[in-house]
Amino acid sequence: MQPASWRVCVAPMIDVTDRHCRYFHRLLHPRARLYTEMLSTGAVLHGNAARHLAFDEAEHPVALQLGGSEPGDLARAARIGAEAGYDEINLNCGCPSDRVQRGAFGACLMASPSLVADCVRAMQDAVSVPVTVKHRLGLDYEDSYAFVRDFVGTLHEAGCRVFIVHARNAVLKGLSPKDNREIPPLRYDRAAQLKRDFPDSVFVLNGGIATVEQSRCHLETFDGVMLGRAAWHDPAVLTRLWLALEPDAREIDGDAVVTAMAAYAARRVAEGTPMRLVLRSMLDWSLGRPGARRWRQRLSDAQSLAANDPGLLLAAWEELKAASRAQEQ
Repeated sequence: MQPASWRVCVAPMIDVTDRHCRYFHRLLHPRARLYTEMLSTGAVLHGNAARHLAFDEAEHPVALQLGGSEPGDLARAARIGAEAGYDEINLNCGCPSDRVQRGAFGACLMASPSLVADCVRAMQDAVSVPVTVKHRLGLDYEDSYAFVRDFVGTLHEAGCRVFIVHARNAVLKGLSPKDNREIPPLRYDRAAQLKRDFPDSVFVLNGGIATVEQSRCHLETFDGVMLGRAAWHDPAVLTRLWLALEPDAREIDGDAVVTAMAAYAARRVAEGTPMRLVLRSMLDWSLGRPGARRWRQRLSDAQSLAANDPGLLLAAWEELKAASRAQEQ
C-alpha cells in the first residue's frame, strides 16, 4: 500500500461519476484515483453486475464504492468487484440520504462501529486489494472527537488502513444530501487529529476542497485530498492539480483529450449508449473560457445529441478554439 496512490482522488458521486465521467477525468489527470458511484450490494449481487461494474482499462487506478451493511453480502460484492478488476473496494459510511438510511447503510453505520468492523473483515477476507472506508466526523450534532476516534479505532483494529474523511458531521434528519455537503461546519482540525492518532494509516481529506492552493495546504497534513463537486463543476481543476503537484507532469493537450473522448463516444454509442450520457461530464470543462456558453449549448442540445454523432464534440471544440483565437486578436 503506497500512500501516494491516494494523493489526488475524485469522490464517488451518485449520478455523476459513471464510467463516462471517470474516463474523461482520467484524461485530465493521469494519476488521480477515481471512484465509482456508490453501488448497493443488491445492485451488484442481484442486478446487472456486468453493466454496473463496466469500466475502461484507462481508468486505473479505479475504486468500487459499495453500500451495504451485511458482511456476507459485502464480501460477495467485493469479490465480484475485485474479479472485475477494481483496484480498491471502498465502504460507504458517509452518505446521509433518506434512501440510504432506509437500507440501513451509509452514514448511519457510524453508529454501529462493531458491525462496520465485521463488514471490513469480511471484505478483507474476500479480496486482496485494499478495503477502505469513507466516513464523516460524526452524526447529527454529536460534537465529541471521541466518537470518530473510537469509530476509526475499531476499524483500525479490524485491519483497515485507509480512511477517507469527509470533515463534516452527517445530519440524518432535517437536511438534504445537498445541505449535508454545505451546512454542517467543516472541522479539518478533527480530521488532522485522526492522522496524528493513527500515524500508520492513510488519511484522505474530503469536504470543501476546490482549488490547487487548498489541496497543496491540506497535503502538508494528509496523505491525499478528495475533490467532489469541484471536479464536476470545474473539471479543469484536475489538470491544474496534475501540473501543480506532480513534478514530472506535462501539459494536457486539449486536442488529444477531445480526440480521445470522441473515439470513446463512438465506442459507447456503438454499444447503445446515448451520446448525452457520454458528454455530460464535459459541459463545464470550458468554464471561464471565451465561447464557454456556446460550448455548453452545443453539448446539451437535445436535438443535436439525438443524432449520436461524435462529430458534434469535434465541431464544438473547433468553435471553442476559434472563440479563444478571436479574443486574442
